[in-house]
Amino acid sequence: MMKPILSRLFPADMWRGRLSVLVVAAFLKLILFDVVWCTGTTFRAMSDIGLYLNSLLGALLLVLPYMVSRRFWIAVTVLFLADGVLVANLMYCRTYFTAIPLDSYLLAGNLSDFTASVADSMRWLDILIPLTTVAAWIIGRRMPRRFPPRSTLRYLVCLAVAALLAAIAAMCRGGFRAHYSRLQESCYYTTCTTPIYTVGGSVMYDILSGNSRALDEAGRARIDSWMEQKERHRPHRALPDSIGVRDNLVIILCESLESWVIDRKVDGVEITPVLDSLIADTASTLYAPNVLTQVAAGRSIDCQLLVNAGMLPMQSSVYSMRYPQNRYYTLNRALAEKNGARSYILTCDKPIVWNQEPIARAFGIDTLLTRSSWRNDELVGNPAKLSDGSFMHQAVEKMQAGEIWPVGENAFLQFVTYSGHNPFRLPENLRTVTFSDRFPERMRDYMMMAHYTDSAIGTLLSYLRSRPDYDRTLIVITGDHEGLAMDRAAILDNPDAREIVSPGQYTPLIVVNSPVGGRYDAVLGQADIYPTLLNLMQLDSYRWKGMGNSILDPSKAPFAISSMTGELVGDTTAVSPEALSNIRSARAISDLIISTDAFAIMP
Repeated sequence: MMKPILSRLFPADMWRGRLSVLVVAAFLKLILFDVVWCTGTTFRAMSDIGLYLNSLLGALLLVLPYMVSRRFWIAVTVLFLADGVLVANLMYCRTYFTAIPLDSYLLAGNLSDFTASVADSMRWLDILIPLTTVAAWIIGRRMPRRFPPRSTLRYLVCLAVAALLAAIAAMCRGGFRAHYSRLQESCYYTTCTTPIYTVGGSVMYDILSGNSRALDEAGRARIDSWMEQKERHRPHRALPDSIGVRDNLVIILCESLESWVIDRKVDGVEITPVLDSLIADTASTLYAPNVLTQVAAGRSIDCQLLVNAGMLPMQSSVYSMRYPQNRYYTLNRALAEKNGARSYILTCDKPIVWNQEPIARAFGIDTLLTRSSWRNDELVGNPAKLSDGSFMHQAVEKMQAGEIWPVGENAFLQFVTYSGHNPFRLPENLRTVTFSDRFPERMRDYMMMAHYTDSAIGTLLSYLRSRPDYDRTLIVITGDHEGLAMDRAAILDNPDAREIVSPGQYTPLIVVNSPVGGRYDAVLGQADIYPTLLNLMQLDSYRWKGMGNSILDPSKAPFAISSMTGELVGDTTAVSPEALSNIRSARAISDLIISTDAFAIMP
């Protein structure tokens, strides 16, 4: 019975020509994509039957235009377009450990601003993917074109069978969306979603789960329950009123700054002398070197969500692109409620990058200074943008002139630097230190750039110390995220580098002129910065306490969860199951709050 059916679906004259070459090439490229993806993440996905069923379905879908049009050039064009999408996702994964979010495809124009970083994300293995299309074109153009009677119908039946098998595999795991969500939230399988369900599956998940929706009673109950559990098992505790008062808050978000360069000499050179002098003053500086990066696909703009709003990044979208009109509770709003502080964000980037302009409004920022606000007289990077040195000098000029933060005004200021962006190439005329070539080139470039940015920070600090309101000003220095990304493994292969570079993705937290000094060596997450600053600024009565916990709370759990890998980093031995569960579910709740704009309607 089965043999006649199979012979009808797979007639010899239909599957021996160009069609078989195209299907094999499409299937092979999807499998190669999975292998290359897993090389940089985990090979757990390769043991999942869904990977092969979905790859077969994807291959048949890619060749469908050929069966409909019966034009070989159309088939080759479709495969080349697929190659571009697959390679782009591999490059994206090497930094963000996820597929390109649906929203980010609309940001392709911004890549002109990051051409060096894009080129740096490519690997030789990537060329194998388009080579499958080249091979299919060379072999297929010499083969006869066979379209026996009802071949398109038979092909559609094969496609339907493949879709049915893939659907059954998904339903056995609770359905596509439920299984994808479980993988995404798993500690060990969070990067397996795209290999198992293909890039198309990742896009489909974004479409199904990313649309804005009204906050229903069930969603409100989930949020309320999570907040109640947090208050019960991880309450926010205020510091004594006796600590010194701070009326102004200055936050410096340093591009890609990692902790290992701080308090470090290499070849006799102190990499960050300015920052080193700050952390040496343990009486008035609070230093936490092990802040685990928790940004996701939004990178720098995710850092602003974590630090300014105390929320975790979304699970499959970039909040600034999908929900730029939302309302957020933020540090600057808390400070404005307390003492009428005016808020500023200073960046040398364009206002459209990561949707910075609408997000500034959503955060309640009063003034946004972007690329057009500065003289682009000293440029760094590829593409070239205002250097950190000139950026800080010009910012000081504007403050001295009273254009921003005039004396007598309470203020929130956030500086967003750029020079430290990958690939960390500092022009020769700006280099003041060099390092031995026994270290990898990328590591040397990174250390030189860190030294340069450190000097620029010194310019700003010198001015701040000269202000009459310095004693009432809290200064926070932190990295927006880790910097080495996928280069870390190659750098750590060098035995000399291994003695210096941290294997972990840590950025520092340095709080200058802090009413509470000292050093916190345990692991914390970027989400813990917000409640820590609530403590130090005596903003503990603000309605939103954030999703993390202050490092000044002795009961704080000394661990954090990476948003990119789902890995739990730190010590959980003394953490209660209830507190651990609350922390694990925090990102899903943050996602729910953002996607429903819950803060706009909840008290």
